[in-house]
Amino acid sequence: MADVYKKLALHLDKTPSGYPETESGVEIRILKQLFTQQEAELTLSLVMMPEPIEPIAKRAGKKAKEIEPVLIEMGKKGLIIHVNRGGENSFMLLHFVVGIWEYQVNRLTRELIKDFNEYVPHLIKGQYKHKTQQMRVVPVKKSINTELNIMDYEQVEQIIKAQSKIIVAPCICRKEHTIMDRGCDKPEETCLVFGSGAYIYESRGIGRTITHKEAIKIVKEGVKQGLVPQPSNSKKPTNICLCCDCCCQILKNIKKLDAPAKIVCSNFQAKVDIDECTGCQACEKICPMDAVEMDTEKIVAQVNIDRCIGCGLCVTACEFDAMALVDKMQKERMEPPANVLETYMAIAKEKGLF
Repeated sequence: MADVYKKLALHLDKTPSGYPETESGVEIRILKQLFTQQEAELTLSLVMMPEPIEPIAKRAGKKAKEIEPVLIEMGKKGLIIHVNRGGENSFMLLHFVVGIWEYQVNRLTRELIKDFNEYVPHLIKGQYKHKTQQMRVVPVKKSINTELNIMDYEQVEQIIKAQSKIIVAPCICRKEHTIMDRGCDKPEETCLVFGSGAYIYESRGIGRTITHKEAIKIVKEGVKQGLVPQPSNSKKPTNICLCCDCCCQILKNIKKLDAPAKIVCSNFQAKVDIDECTGCQACEKICPMDAVEMDTEKIVAQVNIDRCIGCGLCVTACEFDAMALVDKMQKERMEPPANVLETYMAIAKEKGLF
């Protein structure tokens, strides 16, 4: 029974987003804080497709009526996916990130946060070994040049307008930093969740339902404060995170790299019109990747394209129309998968899981 957490870690590592082993065993400590031994054992019988209770009970060697209430409770805790349609329950294995961890926004403790922050670099390192990423970066409308041939899935506002249901939830990254007395002054209620994911959040008492207009307002206010819109990497994303470079575990860790642009999914990069640039440094101050710096001789901004992730924050901050987003070269442009399922299928193939 003591090895059940090691088995669970291996089971989660076989999901597309992974759950890599560490020398310190911090990944096991995290699982012990989240799962009881019974919950960990039952999770081993789940797969990454929704299933009724019967095949799960058969794999687990348990009676369906005995484990179904446990699985329902695990769904409420955000440890697995539980869906009830027409009175019929189905259950599914959940990634650790993005997935189990984000659902723990109301269950955070200082010990859990400490262990997660120790583990994040291992997660990030594992995820960026592959071409397809879970998240991508898209600009807001204000930063888009009308000459750009931009698709609807590359615009935050258009993504939001296409949704039938929207929940806004607390940002777990900023919440965990606040609990650890390292929070920033950025707004906390900034995670937008769409469609079926929104219903799941709602059923767990996380977040609140908002309108398209409210969602767009949240994005615009967030961008003013330097937050980067990051939807899930598909043409039909399930969420948009508004991330800061001081708390977001993704941005904070890739900022430490020499060339963040090479691993972030984005089809744009910033460009300076030196004839219009006044050297006010507004773009330099707002850039989350330190991709903009001043040319001290010419007193104008310059962009390090190896660091620029194409978020467009510099464009929104420039009052002199000196900054613009431009398309990356055709060979560098990326077309996201059609939906999140295809995203994870692509990651799984790249990891050799199929």
